[in-house]
Amino acid sequence: MASTAATLPPISSLSVVDDETLKSVLDALFEPSADLHALAIPGIRGAPNLASYASLIEHVGDSMSRLAQSSAVPDARAKLHEILGSHPRLGEKKVESAQSRAEQAHLNTSSGGSAEKEEEAAKLKALNEEYEARFPGLRYVVFVNGRSRPVVMQNMRERIDRGDIKAEEQEAIQAMVDIALDRAKKLQAIS
Repeated sequence: MASTAATLPPISSLSVVDDETLKSVLDALFEPSADLHALAIPGIRGAPNLASYASLIEHVGDSMSRLAQSSAVPDARAKLHEILGSHPRLGEKKVESAQSRAEQAHLNTSSGGSAEKEEEAAKLKALNEEYEARFPGLRYVVFVNGRSRPVVMQNMRERIDRGDIKAEEQEAIQAMVDIALDRAKKLQAIS
């Protein structure tokens, strides 16, 4: 796993940096994913005039959306699901990415006592399992953005009940883009 950089290199340098640097940037903005690297790096190399990290992130999001709609790419759906599955499950105890740990930190706290915390954690675990059974190969991805665990769980319930895998793929892609934009801002790459 590549280490997360404390800052991002100038956007103007990305068309000429080595692949390891590009992988590190993608890992910091999204999550470590060999499939994302394979999808995004050629596109970054082919778009040397990216003006900002926001445009880079939107470019990667567009590439994921094209992958979701592609019947020409062998195993396109599996590759997309691998990328989307690079995000840890909400409420998971062991989260590798420092960014994801920070983003989920408040989900692992509750204003109630330990029994209430345990009950909410059990509900979240059950929802994750139900979601993944409903949408095989997908993992629930959402831009938490300070929302409470009950609000996030309600969103998860609504998405499970909707039962539309193509809508789920698009929501997960958009969530990854929103998360990456937020991370870029925190890494001071977007003003």
